[in-house]
Amino acid sequence: MSAIDFSRRATTPELMDTEDCDFATFRGCLVDLARVNRLTLAYRSTIAYLDRLERSARLPKGRALEIIDVGSGYGDMLRRVAAWAARRNIQVQLTGIDLNPWSAEAAREATPVEVPVVWRTMDVFDFRPDTRPDLVISSLFTHHLDDAALVRFLVWMEETASIGWFVNDLHRHELPYRVFATASRAMRAHRFVQNDGPISITRSFVAEDWRALLTAARIPAKGTRVDWWMPFRLCVSRVREL
Repeated sequence: MSAIDFSRRATTPELMDTEDCDFATFRGCLVDLARVNRLTLAYRSTIAYLDRLERSARLPKGRALEIIDVGSGYGDMLRRVAAWAARRNIQVQLTGIDLNPWSAEAAREATPVEVPVVWRTMDVFDFRPDTRPDLVISSLFTHHLDDAALVRFLVWMEETASIGWFVNDLHRHELPYRVFATASRAMRAHRFVQNDGPISITRSFVAEDWRALLTAARIPAKGTRVDWWMPFRLCVSRVREL
């Protein structure tokens, strides 16, 4: 019998959020997280959201599509977005925001100079762009927030993004918790990843959590979706009505 209560979000802190470390240690963690993202098809749901917007002709014409990635980490999601745009001949202007200064340094180091992205180190709630970006995305970021901060973040995205926003995060369930704990040890993943991966799952969400959070943030139901993606991803998308 599990000693962990998966019926509610945990508040256990993660090493990535609490341990002071040097650049090499933090970069090693980000590299291993990117490896996990590739193996678990983590980019797929975000790219599918962009595909949906393109098919529905919601992307801007005659100018670059502006996208902000909050909690951008190693920058691997924005590099995938840039590759998606290049394949479709879509101009993009990308901004990655992360609170940890090592993230911007690692992302800049890993990103080809021709990719149109700016990395910024700051608290997202301090970010006030001169013009509203088209889209705000995040991946594996929201589970780092408590419920009050997450409601604030939902409100911020709703006020900031002119077309819509997309949250890509984990589904809280015992099965991925057990599988990841075993697999990360077998892969000899970075110690932060081995420690924080299972914790991230306990801090993440079930669909009912998202519905309550969306209600608390007063996000309109029309144009908002909560979708489950294999393997054990729970994603929230928003597209403003025309």
